[in-house]
This record gives sequence, structure tokens and C-alpha cells, in this order.
Amino acid sequence: MAQTRAQQNRAIRQDELRKFISERGKVDYLIDCVEKIEKLDSQSETFSNDLAKYKTAAELRYKLLGKYLPELKSQEITGEGGGTLEVNLVKYSD
Repeated sequence: MAQTRAQQNRAIRQDELRKFISERGKVDYLIDCVEKIEKLDSQSETFSNDLAKYKTAAELRYKLLGKYLPELKSQEITGEGGGTLEVNLVKYSD
């Protein structure tokens, strides 16, 4: 199936965004937020504010990653002879 010029441009922009996000280490930022949440002192007066701040940051980063770096899904297929095959599917959205 031939792509239109607009579809080709969109694919190029998506690839560039994926590259940018992976180079900037957005996954590392997400992990850092989770680690900061784990280290919060629940007895601190600023606990609720700090938790809300890190939670919001983590949610936004997760949404950004989900938009440009799709999640992989795995399915197991059983054949006629009883053998199994695991297939990894990539979620693709236009």
C-alpha cells in the first residue's frame, strides 16, 4: 500500500520524536520519580504535596512515553501439533 506524502511526513516526525524521547532518557526520569516517591517520609509535613508533585510528573511522563513508544503485547498461539509459539505485537495507532 502506497503512502501519501502526508503519511510519509507523519511517519518521519514520529520516528524523530521517538529518537528524541529515547535520547533524552524519559524512561530514566520516570524511574527517578518512582524512586523519589519511595523515599518520601510519610511523617513529613510536606508529604502530600511532594507525593502529588512526583505522581503528576510520573503520570505525564508515562503518557508521553505511551504516545510515542507503544507498549509491546505478547500472545501465545497453540498449533495443531500442540506446539506453542509466542508472538510479540506492537500497538500501532494512526
